Amino acid sequence: MKMKTTLKTRLDKEAQKRNVASELLPTASPDPMWIAKQHKDEFSALVCALFAYGNARAIVNFLAQFPFEALHVKSEAEFGAFEWKPYRFQTAKDVEAFTLGLWRLKQNHSLNALFLEGYNAHQNVAEGVRILVDMLHESVPHVSRGLAFLLGKPFTCKPKSPLKRWMLYLRWMVRKDAIDLGLWKGVAPRDLLMPLDTHTFKVAHSLGLLKRKSYDFRAAEELTENLRVFDFDDPVKYDFALFRLGQERGI
Repeated sequence: MKMKTTLKTRLDKEAQKRNVASELLPTASPDPMWIAKQHKDEFSALVCALFAYGNARAIVNFLAQFPFEALHVKSEAEFGAFEWKPYRFQTAKDVEAFTLGLWRLKQNHSLNALFLEGYNAHQNVAEGVRILVDMLHESVPHVSRGLAFLLGKPFTCKPKSPLKRWMLYLRWMVRKDAIDLGLWKGVAPRDLLMPLDTHTFKVAHSLGLLKRKSYDFRAAEELTENLRVFDFDDPVKYDFALFRLGQERGI
């Protein structure tokens, strides 16, 4: 019990220390959230979250040149006016197709509302993500390996993947502090799951917060459940602190 109390104190201090806007500045530690905060809308934020894989500086450099204004045009015909650049597994054509799919969704839907269709049934965030993944796959005009990776595989029950980028997006949308946007309504922070990446996976093992050896959805659930012991109503508030600890090798 004493060890858990000491760890909670440490993580609470780390979370508080990291909860400042300066943590996102490219001159310090580049983070795609810095780009998302400049736009402050749910569709632009999803672009930032789904491209959040690979080297952090490369992610931010790509997003800094991304034509977010394409999400606000009046017709599909205007997409030809923009310059589309590739990113890692996505070709320029993939990036354009993904953005066009988002634009199509935006004409008739709110991402928040779509998510709630799945989430409200069982207070389960994975069900909400399932709806969004399915809708995006239907809206994107062509299929490719790069797009399949970007959007994530559709699933019918519990996913195998930890859905790191989707859970990161939910954290941004639901929580509200100096880091997260808090643009969505109707989702309880207590139901969020940790955006489990390689940094948090290793740090969680080092701190005794995670025993599962497989990097998968069940590992994200286990870590989140252990963090609920520290803060039942907002377990994911520790995500940014754990990520930075792993990134900076503070543990």
